[in-house]
Amino acid sequence: MEIDGKKAIIVGGASGMARASAEQLRRKGASVAILDLPTSAGAEVAKELGGSFHPVDVTDADNTERALSDAVEALGGLHIAINTAGGGVAARTLGKDGPHPLDAFRGVIELNLIATFNLNRLQAFHMSTNEPEDGERGVIINTSSIAAYEGQIGQVAYSAAKAAIAGMMLTMARDLGNLGIRALAIAPSLFSTGITKGIPDEFAEVLTKDAAFPKRMGRPDEYGRLAVAIVENPMLNGSTIRLDGGQRFAPK
Repeated sequence: MEIDGKKAIIVGGASGMARASAEQLRRKGASVAILDLPTSAGAEVAKELGGSFHPVDVTDADNTERALSDAVEALGGLHIAINTAGGGVAARTLGKDGPHPLDAFRGVIELNLIATFNLNRLQAFHMSTNEPEDGERGVIINTSSIAAYEGQIGQVAYSAAKAAIAGMMLTMARDLGNLGIRALAIAPSLFSTGITKGIPDEFAEVLTKDAAFPKRMGRPDEYGRLAVAIVENPMLNGSTIRLDGGQRFAPK
């Protein structure tokens, strides 16, 4: 899909990988709307990019639907959606304090998986009204993790959620294929965003020592560059692409 002139919604776009994606899409001529928590820097980022900000907690389904509709109205359409909202807890299936808290497990699934699918189904609906360009109406990019494939001790909830995102991409792509809407996910390794941004260099070296190359944490712009490449290449569809420098997580 040609990016210039397209309309993009970036969920989690106030910071990190999503912000980098929004910046790169804007430089290529897309109009952008930022969806993020009310407490985020979303308004400032949107202003810098000449776009709009729509505060939302993605675990609130009704609020999400309203915020997404408002963003589409502000943009005048939707062609590109990038979704990065997520998070996890540190708890073993059975730990010193007993079994993994069930509410904590449910919360991680709700934030990472159910909220992502809710966004996807609504984003696809808005994209379906577009006039096709070479048969294509839209691109959805979700965020999984390499923890989907080799989650570490204490990541059982997060791994389950991210594996589910990876697992639904081909089916979603098939569901939406007759509409000309593509669906993919990116599975990053450790990236220098959020709580990992302030990790000391010596600790970061330990965490990334098993990578093939480069032996460092990923940079937000590297996620953004892959997101742009996905949008621009129509033969990319239904896959989850690892973005990890050849890293495989050790058990801990």
